[in-house]
Amino acid sequence: MKKHNQLGIFKSKGRLNYEANSKYRSPFQRDRDRIIHSASFRRLKHKTQVFVNTDGDHFRTRITHSIEVAQIARSISKYLNLNEDLAETLSLAHDLGHTPFGHAGEEALDECMQNYGGFDHNLQTLRIVMFLENKYFKFKGLNLTVETLEGLLKHNGPVEDNALVNRLIGVNTFKNKINFKTYPPLEAQISAISDDIAYNNHDIQDGINAKLFKLEELVEIDFFKKIYTKYKKKINKKNYKIATYQIIRDSIDLMIRDLLNNSTNNLKKLNVKSLKDLKKSNELIVNFSNKIKSSDEEIRFFLRNKMYNNKTVLRKNQRGKMIIKKLFNIIKSNPRKFLTKDQLTKDKFRAISDFISGMTDRYAIKLYNNYK
Repeated sequence: MKKHNQLGIFKSKGRLNYEANSKYRSPFQRDRDRIIHSASFRRLKHKTQVFVNTDGDHFRTRITHSIEVAQIARSISKYLNLNEDLAETLSLAHDLGHTPFGHAGEEALDECMQNYGGFDHNLQTLRIVMFLENKYFKFKGLNLTVETLEGLLKHNGPVEDNALVNRLIGVNTFKNKINFKTYPPLEAQISAISDDIAYNNHDIQDGINAKLFKLEELVEIDFFKKIYTKYKKKINKKNYKIATYQIIRDSIDLMIRDLLNNSTNNLKKLNVKSLKDLKKSNELIVNFSNKIKSSDEEIRFFLRNKMYNNKTVLRKNQRGKMIIKKLFNIIKSNPRKFLTKDQLTKDKFRAISDFISGMTDRYAIKLYNNYK
């Protein structure tokens, strides 16, 4: 395959606050290290992926999910000869803004913030890296590169709601260094689709381990039917778990192969030969073929029915929502007990939202139990 050296971002535009480059690490390696050493990244180990963190030691949490996304993103970036460090950084950082109790917690906090600017976990990630992680004398936040900020901002594609970005971040904060309307760099596209590959496959594995559905039920999905049939005669009670690992591995491999072939074809079809050409693109380049896109929808439908809408999962999600809403009201009634004067000066409700969204599942449960 022809290498596309000029399509990867290997030189940074710099940072919003000037810093001299390091002799020993690239700007994107430094970004990655700053993410890994942040308190927000450490807290991901006690935040829900699907199962509330207190449910068991072997289910995925936000931190294990983020590491798995980063591994997939690095593999894809390496093959396409793009910037592995940037793709890894974006993957490790993409879930920093998640609330406790997964998407249920996000829904609850967004409802609480409805009259105060709303809540969005992707933009909360940017609030964390730009304002809330304070470890430096010269600036607030982690002062990440413009490329990393752009990749995080455009995790779901071009920015469609400038007003929301302005409310939660401030458009002027970006100092006109990011064009909100363009599609993100290839490394950011890789990070986003690696997220999809990871959670679809690993949610299936966690669902089987939680006994929400059986390995045999995967034949309901055409994509998995072929993989399962390949190993059907070998599977027995003793090797059931190994068979699950093998089928998930095959699935990830097939998805990545399809992604690489289709993305390479897209580059040729759109005649993309430089970063300048990329910026003119009005569609995602790193993407699955239509066949795998269809399989992706089928997998999501299966997971929604068998896992996300499972009564036990829904009951725990409802409890998580209730805890978030109660905590919001408790803190709102006496914010000075929980937050500093400095935190409350600019926007009291945003400060409360920042505080709650940064909590781990176990901390939120403990705080709620202390006040119920």
